Amino acid sequence: MTGIICLDKPRDMTSFMAVKKASRLLGVKKAGHTGTLDPMATGVLVVMLGYSTRFIELLPEHKKSYTARVKLGITTDTLDITGKILSESPVNVTKEQLLSVAEDFKGEILQTPPMYSALKKDGERLYDLARKGIEIEREQRKITIEKLEIYDFNGIEFSMDVTCSAGTYIRSLCDDIGAKLGCGAVMTELRRTSANGFSIENAVTLEELEQFVSENRTDEVITSVETALMSYPEITVTNPQANRFHNGGALDYARLHGDYPVGIYRVYSPQRKLLGLGEIKEEKSDLSVRRVLIDE
Repeated sequence: MTGIICLDKPRDMTSFMAVKKASRLLGVKKAGHTGTLDPMATGVLVVMLGYSTRFIELLPEHKKSYTARVKLGITTDTLDITGKILSESPVNVTKEQLLSVAEDFKGEILQTPPMYSALKKDGERLYDLARKGIEIEREQRKITIEKLEIYDFNGIEFSMDVTCSAGTYIRSLCDDIGAKLGCGAVMTELRRTSANGFSIENAVTLEELEQFVSENRTDEVITSVETALMSYPEITVTNPQANRFHNGGALDYARLHGDYPVGIYRVYSPQRKLLGLGEIKEEKSDLSVRRVLIDE
């Protein structure tokens, strides 16, 4: 089975385990996801099935959206409510102060990734180092906060809707807001509402997926790789070129019958069969193969 499932990950389950449970239900031996959600988080987890796992790194990232609940007056080592409390402070924050500080985090900003994250340093996950009590310096990264809306503030807790670039850590955003307010903050809830072009409205829970499987209706919840790659422009090649591309051979740029800009393309045969993804680089010498799509 090749395709993509948009899963609504349950709380208190790792992304790895959610993928494992989904693949077992579908009888698929190979599966992976496009971006980790913390165990405490729920929401959109894009699961690649079968041969589509080879396209994980090439799936358009798009922006991601989240809904989070934040509590002021506390800081923890994990930057969320599951961690060890590091400090507790009185909270004297008005709604106007909170909204003013939130404005400072909109647009392009620098963010330091948390120690409790899946990023690697010299081949070791940061969260593994953190669990050993080791903290290392992390380089700040540019991220973009396109939307940051604050609501339901009761003087201690508030909710926020965030739309941001890939690579943004909402836990770190909560912690940074708390630091700027001078009282600290932790994330208490997190729900991802969109990622990689998939929305929570299209997501299925593990229980719903089990029901679809039992009714032999899995085709209703599996998205094709082609659909997920539609944001890439396309190139149609000749039959001889299609055969060469399918076998892993680059295609001469001069023979592509068109002036194509640098970038990644969906490559089609004359019969409109998706062959895979190709790339035209700066020198424009050829259309190289990035991934070939193989039917299972």
